[in-house]
Amino acid sequence: MKVKMLSRNPDNYVRETKLDLQRVPRNYDPTLHPFEVPREYVRALNATKLERVFAKPFLASLDGHRDGVNCLAKHPKSLATVLSGACDGEVRIWNLTKRKCIRTIQAHEGFVRGICTRFCGTSFFTVGDDKTVKQWKMDGPGYGEEEEPLHTILGKTVYTGIDHHWKEAVFATCGQQVDIWDEQRTSPICSMTWGFDSISSVKFNPIETFLLGSCASDRNIVLYDMRQATPLKKVILDMRTNTICWNPMEAFVFTAANEDYNLYTFDMRALDTPVMVHMDHVSAVLDVDYSPTGKEFVSASFDKSIRIFPVDKSRSREVYHTKRMQHVICVKWTSDSKYIMCGSDEMNIRLWKANASEKLGVLTSREKAAKDYNQKLKEKFQHHPHIKRIARHRHLPKSIYSQIQEQRIMKEARRRKEVNRLKHSKPGSVAIVSEKKKHVVAVVK
Repeated sequence: MKVKMLSRNPDNYVRETKLDLQRVPRNYDPTLHPFEVPREYVRALNATKLERVFAKPFLASLDGHRDGVNCLAKHPKSLATVLSGACDGEVRIWNLTKRKCIRTIQAHEGFVRGICTRFCGTSFFTVGDDKTVKQWKMDGPGYGEEEEPLHTILGKTVYTGIDHHWKEAVFATCGQQVDIWDEQRTSPICSMTWGFDSISSVKFNPIETFLLGSCASDRNIVLYDMRQATPLKKVILDMRTNTICWNPMEAFVFTAANEDYNLYTFDMRALDTPVMVHMDHVSAVLDVDYSPTGKEFVSASFDKSIRIFPVDKSRSREVYHTKRMQHVICVKWTSDSKYIMCGSDEMNIRLWKANASEKLGVLTSREKAAKDYNQKLKEKFQHHPHIKRIARHRHLPKSIYSQIQEQRIMKEARRRKEVNRLKHSKPGSVAIVSEKKKHVVAVVK
């Protein structure tokens, strides 16, 4: 004979302490919750509105430089340490937690063109307009000691950029050519060149560490292999590329910041077509840096704003600007993926949140659960027109807004002209070129 019994486990409904919330048994049967979707929609709408209300990305301004900030570098071991070089030859080391400058060095005569840290974090390198490469200790001089570089290399031409190998005691400089140096020697191990124009930046690949990428003022992006000491291939674009940045998670992928207001993400195995064209800036893009996750990157532009792009999207998800911020020369994404730093013309380094509405500090478990739940709701209803409009809306300065409108008119005129040309031409006589292929002139191997 079967006897039905009620079984109750006190763990399911008794609170551990008086401060806990009352535990409520829930039945998730959808027939018992007929208005679940409308209720969730309202919650998603409220979450989206609150996200925009709490979007306050600006954290701090680090001032102290007496000229425009020209380059930034991250410390490989310490999240709180940042190095910056200015147009008057001054290098400053900052502590981000205290938001103070902890050391000042008069490194060069004229501009500091490039700065990079050694992979172990014990020293850093600078190059300047005075044709020198200098290596400095990361720790300041002892009591009574002079501020002196560890090594100084005097070159024949002005160096415009520098980057250090990710694992070995080797660094690369660029100027008239790309030079690979051993730290112990005063002459380069090898020099590589392809073309005659000056090279503006050089970057080591963080995964395939023997690969380098450089961009020159004759519109080229050239890839080199350090083992062969020869250039591999180059891609020629419509306009000049200012700098490139390798994706830290995908060995073959890099993004180029171009003068034609766009950014191009390339796969080095197929350079004839960019993987994605990122369009939103209204002036030349001067710098780009990847998030450590490899999912997003941040770009700095001459239009006095910085934008955050997802790697697989052509439009930016976020734009940051302030009234005082002038042309943004350099930008860096911190190694914990939470903050963004940018250095601009008006002598300030600004610190921003990577997620504008993120709450800083320690979150309780209930706050985390609420944040995750709201995030899922926003993803579920992201394509609903009302929610999409609120999530996408950004306030822009009048100058940027008017330039966007102007460029939209110009783009529409070009599109109309192409459609008319197609319409009134013999079928097949006018080739249809996709937006991606329009900007690549040639690939040379």
